[in-house]
Amino acid sequence: MKKIDKIAATYSELQKKMCQILESADGGGKFNSIPWKKEIGGGESQLMEDGKIIEKGAVNFSFVKGKFSPGMEQLLGEKAGEYAATGISSILHPQNPRVPVIHMNVRYFALDNGVSWFGGGIDLTPHIIYPEDAVSFHRTLKEICDRYNHKFYPDFKKWADDYFFLPHRNETRGIGGIFFDRLKPGEQNSFESLLNFTLDLANVYPEIYDGLMRKYGSKPFSKREKKWQNLRRGRYVEFNLIYDRGTRFGLESGGNTESILASLPADASWKTNYIPPKDGFEENTLHFLRKDIDWINFTA
Repeated sequence: MKKIDKIAATYSELQKKMCQILESADGGGKFNSIPWKKEIGGGESQLMEDGKIIEKGAVNFSFVKGKFSPGMEQLLGEKAGEYAATGISSILHPQNPRVPVIHMNVRYFALDNGVSWFGGGIDLTPHIIYPEDAVSFHRTLKEICDRYNHKFYPDFKKWADDYFFLPHRNETRGIGGIFFDRLKPGEQNSFESLLNFTLDLANVYPEIYDGLMRKYGSKPFSKREKKWQNLRRGRYVEFNLIYDRGTRFGLESGGNTESILASLPADASWKTNYIPPKDGFEENTLHFLRKDIDWINFTA
């Protein structure tokens, strides 16, 4: 489990770099550092509120160790005495409804029984879906995946479609991305290769959002678009509180509650039996909230 100390140091430095890029792209907001420490370990939450473009954002780093509880055994399906985990988790909620929500997580998990793995991914949740942005986003992720294993993108894209899904709404959370877990070093993927894969994803994350903020951050928007944004935020809240495994594990392991729940937007709303206007951007967005869209070869 000693490898995890070096990985934690690398992730911690990367967190600082990500915050610098995002602050520069926002052009006004600043991340405030909130270190935290508990018996299981600690970390640093970098939080931004009321930025020029980012309404609420978090770039969190954690490094924790502790007893592998019965609850963790049930959640992860492993038997062990102790665990250690480190990672970066980030989510950004924008002011402007034309800018999407973005989420990224990379992590390394090790048990004292010798089992260890990487996990993570990136996904995009637009309030208003512009297909050309979805195509560009997925092609960027595919390019990174293909550097390491040509099976990564199709497998992890499918995984994201299935994971970021609200069955009670029969809709995806957004346009997906990639999601992976239990990615263990082996013959096909060395430890160094998998570590570099997670670092490439973390590095491209602020670059992707830089482009989207520059494209849409200063665009005018209507009250109707803002109302729709808050309705879509409600769906985001539903997923994170009901289905998200990171939220569940963080609370089960006794992590920092404020950091765990930093993924929630500043505002959200719900409307009973909402029916969107016919042929509007709302209905068009709902049309794309489904699994298995081939964004790499998508044509309008």
